[in-house]
Amino acid sequence: MPEDLKTAQLALYGGSPVRSELLPYGRHHIDDDDVAAVTRVLRSDWLTGGPMVGEFETAFARAVGAAEAVAVSNGTAALHAAMFAIGVGPGDEVIVPPMTFAASANAAVYQGGTPVFADVDPGTLLIDPAQVAAKITPRTKAIVAVDYAGQPCDYDALRRVLAGRGEIKIVADACHALGARERDRPVGTLADLNVFSLHPVKHVTTGEGGVITTEDPALATRMRMFRNHGITVDDRQRGAKASWIYEIVELGYNYRLTDVQCALGISQLGKLAGSIARRRAIADEYGRAFASIPEVRPLAVRPGATHAYHLYVVRLDLPRLSADRATLFAALRRENIGVNVHYIPVHYHPFYRRRFGFGPGLCPVAEAAYEQILTLPMFPTMTGRDVQDVVDALAKVVEAFRHEDGAARRR
Repeated sequence: MPEDLKTAQLALYGGSPVRSELLPYGRHHIDDDDVAAVTRVLRSDWLTGGPMVGEFETAFARAVGAAEAVAVSNGTAALHAAMFAIGVGPGDEVIVPPMTFAASANAAVYQGGTPVFADVDPGTLLIDPAQVAAKITPRTKAIVAVDYAGQPCDYDALRRVLAGRGEIKIVADACHALGARERDRPVGTLADLNVFSLHPVKHVTTGEGGVITTEDPALATRMRMFRNHGITVDDRQRGAKASWIYEIVELGYNYRLTDVQCALGISQLGKLAGSIARRRAIADEYGRAFASIPEVRPLAVRPGATHAYHLYVVRLDLPRLSADRATLFAALRRENIGVNVHYIPVHYHPFYRRRFGFGPGLCPVAEAAYEQILTLPMFPTMTGRDVQDVVDALAKVVEAFRHEDGAARRR
């Protein structure tokens, strides 16, 4: 048992936790309308490859203001389809930030490309356009700009970096950012291709699923072919023509999204605005509370950006505390606050070290941030009590490990 009374009160050391049950960092919400929409399709003639896929694509494109939306089986498949559509192949380089889930870089590797990691802005942890400029070579095929936590990257700055540099495409990994905006422009229209995830903890879910939006109908056609084994016509189209003929013109994959999932997606899209509004309200509550806890610093929001808050990430001012991030993480978990860490820098993973020779020191800003960040619970069905529990638990843990004199520790 720790000698310090405040530390002893932590659940980590036998004290009573703030909550009796774990509050996860994210949680899906399915209501009766969602169930009814899925049930209707389960009783229909089409469970997959039917009319709901096109209906969902139309609804999604309308929701983000895009000309085209292509539905696929998950967010990783969406990234892969985007890399295929723009022609990434062996010898090509794709610039990507390290502060993301590995799929952002993996998709380039699937196509034989080489990921090139560009460091992030220290305030937002979004890809730094200046770092992108430094990493461009004659082999650069694309930039994957990750809308980390739910706010859009600075696409105007990225386009200025690319001016006069040839046909380098920008792919927005917008998997965190459905419902966000850059001034009057919605996420989904900011890049050449815009990729979304429909995983259960995202703003809209189809169980698993992904979508790519674009203004280019040729790219959309290419991705629809890619998701269906490289076949130019699907089963429904062949049936309408009373034909059995099909051709595989490219090496594609089975990345189809089912009609059942698309029905759920359409129903969920109808609740997107309310979901985003609640996430922003929770973020506001957090922001007000953490203003009085100097050891906890929310990430910056870019001027002109409207955040969608898939994640709520804070940086811990560790020199002011007597514990490291691992201990603070464990302490909050024992208080039944389901904190998480997003993300381990991609270039740290054994595959990337072994395959490409990457390692620590490549992206110092992202690496330093990784040692300090925590993701707090954020989902629209959180109650006011849930939010207060997070604040109380964080305040409790910080107070227990705060240096007595309140001064930063020398290192």
